[in-house]
Amino acid sequence: MSKRPLNPGPLLPDQPLRLPDHRRPRSRREFLAQGFRAGCGALLGTSLLSLAGRAGAISPNLLDAAFTNYSACDLGSVAGRKIPFICFDLAGGANIAGSNVIVGGPGGQRDPLSVGGYDKLGLPSAITPFANNDASVSGDFTDDSLGLLFHTDSAMLRGILERAGGASGLVNGAVIPGRSDNDTGNNPHNPMYGIYRAGLRGQILQLIGSENSESGGNSMAPAMLIDPEIRPTKVDRPADASGLVDVGDLNLLLEDPEDIVSVMESMKRITDFKLDLVHTGIANPTSEDQRLKERLSCEYLKSGHTVEKFADPGALDPAADPDIVGAAGIFAVDEFSGDREFQKTASVMKLVIDGIAGAGTIEMGGYDYHTGDRRTGEARDLRAGRCIGACLEYARRRNTPLMIYVFSDGSVASNGSTETVNGVDKGVWSGDNSSTAASFFLVFDPAGMPALMDTAGDTARHQQIGWMSADASVDTASSPAANNVNLNVEMIILNYMALHGEQNLFAESGFFPGHGLGSAGNRDRLVAFQPLASINGGVLT
Repeated sequence: MSKRPLNPGPLLPDQPLRLPDHRRPRSRREFLAQGFRAGCGALLGTSLLSLAGRAGAISPNLLDAAFTNYSACDLGSVAGRKIPFICFDLAGGANIAGSNVIVGGPGGQRDPLSVGGYDKLGLPSAITPFANNDASVSGDFTDDSLGLLFHTDSAMLRGILERAGGASGLVNGAVIPGRSDNDTGNNPHNPMYGIYRAGLRGQILQLIGSENSESGGNSMAPAMLIDPEIRPTKVDRPADASGLVDVGDLNLLLEDPEDIVSVMESMKRITDFKLDLVHTGIANPTSEDQRLKERLSCEYLKSGHTVEKFADPGALDPAADPDIVGAAGIFAVDEFSGDREFQKTASVMKLVIDGIAGAGTIEMGGYDYHTGDRRTGEARDLRAGRCIGACLEYARRRNTPLMIYVFSDGSVASNGSTETVNGVDKGVWSGDNSSTAASFFLVFDPAGMPALMDTAGDTARHQQIGWMSADASVDTASSPAANNVNLNVEMIILNYMALHGEQNLFAESGFFPGHGLGSAGNRDRLVAFQPLASINGGVLT
């Protein structure tokens, strides 16, 4: 008697994956990668007393850490800010190279791999990227609507264009072939701490993520970049966003927001008076003692400023934003209310693009989709594309530049068997394969399509940083990131700084002096784009 298959037919985007070659999920990351677990809401705050530690036990070392990169009473104005930044962390090992973003040999995306190599990437000979295709404007199976070359039948591309078709011509991107381990959150893919170090700031929060983790997502952040003071705040639903401004019982006592602000201003003045009477016992009272007092005082000032500016919680609620939800919104009311991934995406993108938060991570689970069929992975790639496209479209509506970085822990490969999806025969994902992994980033600029760097007339090698061998395996010598996820993160940060015309600062003290990307000349070849037209003097115009 035959056994009933673990996955009877293609799975819907929210159905969990039961994989015969994997053990039953035990850890949080395994539940997430196989789609058994969705994010749960929790928003963590920090008390002012925690800034100083326990009474009578203030540590000078803790104090030094607390004031790293701190500018007294910085109220987080959006004026002169850096480009908003969003990560998509596809947990489980999603396909990126080939069936979604085209990856080629040393000459760039258009430098073809072998037929067998494309077959491993899920593309049978009839639909290899440069085969004849009368139905395509390009005449083959490639689409450059987003600047970066995608396969014409990419589910991810289809989702992006469905939500952000109006951004075509204003978007460009680059792909980075690079190995990463399968089915593990130990890949240090997340660059948000480095983006903060590069200068991006938010008005209320610095970093946010849809997962309550050190990185805000599934994959880790590089240990040398982690700053506990700016650990990502968990935001994965509209209530998390609208609940960022909360004055507790003052709402029960006072109805007028102006009265609440007045009370908080009085609290600051009382605090300043009491701090002048306090001796912290710190060895150097003229510097560390004063900095601690300024820090405590500024926290009260920031709280009052935040309440004054965002007195209406609805101003932070993506569900109440007609550009996001509604008849003219990015999401229809019914689909938004019924899809947690759309709610999660909307919450993060609104806070980041509106400047409330600096950088954000959107973690999406269930991307370990080698289930013996192709439809399951296609459906999940389509939804990821819709979420990416939603971010691009919201940035377009807000007339704000945006950088999006998409990565996954490992990848998948096909063994040559096929399945017909929407009338097209495609390779079935048969198992994990870290050698086919890649990540990519997209950049939107309302002032015009980002222009590629041009080294001796060769822009192709800036659009694809590194390459694959003919058999569709990452050439581990092709770039610093090809076999080192830490350096992949450094390359993303370098490219972020380059969009502001600041790549020359990358190796300087205060930024990344201990990096692994080589000399300035070597680093230039790792940069995809020239500074954006929207940038003037290193900040948004």
